[in-house]
Amino acid sequence: MSTPSPTPKLPVSLAANPRLSSWVKLTSNGRVAISPGKVEIGQGIVTALAQIAADELDVDIGRVEMIRASTAASPNEGVTSGSLSIQQSGRALRQACAEVRQIFVAAAAERLGVDASALGIEDGMILGPGNVRTSYWELAGDVSLDRDATGNAAAKPIAARNAAGHSLQRIDIPDKVFARPRFIHDSPLAGMLHGRVMRPEISGAKLVALDEEAAHAVPGLVAIVRDGSFAGVVSETEDSVEVALKALRKGAKWSDGAPLPDEDDLAAFLKSQPVESTVIDTRTSATPGKIARTIRRHYTRPYIAHASIAPSCAMARWDGDRLHVWTHSQGVYLLRADLAIVLKLPAESITVEHMEGAGCYGHNAADDVALDAALLARAANGRPVRVQWSRHDEMSHAPFGAAMAIEIEADLDADNEIVGWRHSIWSNGHAARPGRAAQPALLAATEIATPYPRMISSNPPAANGGGGDRNSVPLYDFPAWTIESHRLLTMPVRTSALRTLGGQGNIFAIESLLDEIAALRGEDPVQFRLRHLRDERAKDVVRTVAARAKWKPEKRNGVGYGVGFARYKNTGAYCAAIAEIEGTDDIRVRRLILAVDVGEAINPDGVINQIEGGAIQATSWVLKERVRFDRTRIMSTSWTDYPILTFSEVPMVDVEIIQRPEIEPVGAGEAAHGPVTAAIANAVFDGLGVRVRDLPITRDRLIAAMELTP
Repeated sequence: MSTPSPTPKLPVSLAANPRLSSWVKLTSNGRVAISPGKVEIGQGIVTALAQIAADELDVDIGRVEMIRASTAASPNEGVTSGSLSIQQSGRALRQACAEVRQIFVAAAAERLGVDASALGIEDGMILGPGNVRTSYWELAGDVSLDRDATGNAAAKPIAARNAAGHSLQRIDIPDKVFARPRFIHDSPLAGMLHGRVMRPEISGAKLVALDEEAAHAVPGLVAIVRDGSFAGVVSETEDSVEVALKALRKGAKWSDGAPLPDEDDLAAFLKSQPVESTVIDTRTSATPGKIARTIRRHYTRPYIAHASIAPSCAMARWDGDRLHVWTHSQGVYLLRADLAIVLKLPAESITVEHMEGAGCYGHNAADDVALDAALLARAANGRPVRVQWSRHDEMSHAPFGAAMAIEIEADLDADNEIVGWRHSIWSNGHAARPGRAAQPALLAATEIATPYPRMISSNPPAANGGGGDRNSVPLYDFPAWTIESHRLLTMPVRTSALRTLGGQGNIFAIESLLDEIAALRGEDPVQFRLRHLRDERAKDVVRTVAARAKWKPEKRNGVGYGVGFARYKNTGAYCAAIAEIEGTDDIRVRRLILAVDVGEAINPDGVINQIEGGAIQATSWVLKERVRFDRTRIMSTSWTDYPILTFSEVPMVDVEIIQRPEIEPVGAGEAAHGPVTAAIANAVFDGLGVRVRDLPITRDRLIAAMELTP
């Protein structure tokens, strides 16, 4: 009796959304419409996904039309985050397109009366012997894609791919270069009104009284909306809505708020709060080494703002009891789920459509402003309402990346070799995105008359990369370790997902201490890392970056060189970085050299762009960024109070890709942050002899560290 063949396993996104027609459609104008569930947030995935589709369908990439994600038609791929777009959506699309190609070849073989193996495809034309031919579009009326994927079609072999692996021009760039409307901020709807929401200056304050008279006198005012502590205005123009908001604010009285932590002693605050403690990983040595000394080091990072260049924006329109929302949210289906809870509507009555926004690095205020727009649009009699947050709103009310306190103890033997390692993290959870709980995560949901409680941020499970514990388990072959995470159960400062979650802080701590131990041993830090790595791909990125940087450059006064390495989430892209810094009045990062391995690089230029962008953002985090607050309010509500890296301060960034087309691709967007952070910190020590363990590395922090240095 023969054993039945196992059912092919579909890529995760395709298994969740198996209907082929939700991914691929043939349009009447000779084009192919591709509809992924992941969204473009500046990372270039619309181009990379178009390359994958063009290869598998054998069409010119100019025929591929990428459709924006919408709950009305797109596959539900959850949220665009975690550097998973190519890994999840790309694999799903490759399989879906391979099956579509197979289906059409079979239909062509039947129509043309030839064997399917005798047919080839050139730019959508299906060609056979004797010059017989048809096309996708001729067959489209007879071929239904309203069928589920089977996993039985084989994707193209590497050698047969024409688009993947090449740096094709990005699809989204021409509109942005030539100032054509592409961002939601620049795309008005017909008959559109403008809305603004009034929020308190004091953290956690409630609206206790509101005098609306002055606001009602503003020309162009359409409506004042109040629901508990949620209050806003709708007007005909942007100018009049700003005037109305200012008048409304003058008539508002607020309660006292909730106290904020001591910003200058965040570690003490984080360690004093009630927590949920989890042992992330343990390793026990079969032959424990003799401990000669134990080094204990403390590292911190502050709360970090998303600081998107343009503040969050959304549009909403009611049609009876149906709602249409336009948003730059990273998860249209997840946002719809929370809107349904707050608005007490069936999810099917809400359409959430993605439009690009100007900057997004995690859970910023894109989802919050969508609910703002929906609540204000109720008063607009069917006209769409556009709501744009102010810079002040964005910097004070959007979720922040969580502050972290990290303590590492390293047991060393008599030769200063590592024989034991203990890593503990105290941090708020790093995720409070919409659509993942029975209660909504949206800001206005906590302000309405029947409010929902503020969601306490959680951490994704370790299998999904973790949150505060992300990258806390070393990739090095230490003989024994214990990794613990302590997630706060209080949240006076609102936190949620920021690029890399806890990865940046943990890599900074691990790589800083490794550098310190290498220095104790008098061992080159690159060789020290290579000696403790067993993963050959990990070794390759370290060797490659060292060779590209000609490690180690000649020592010069005030100039330092440092190295950092990680594999993002321990399952994603490998990245190693070398930083060159100069210490004058402030630290200046002059040059960053990086090597990265993402498996198959679908669009090498896109990978380089992502690594460059991550490296520059990490430099800004390391040198400048810190949310400032007193005990009652957020103080860093402008670019003056929350400085970011300027163009004149951007280092030269040099990236080398280790191309591995035989290995499934992973994302690059978050791979550089941790290694670059560590490399800069280690370069500061190399150049100035000062070990700074608290981010950001400012002049004040350098002076404080110098005072502690023996």
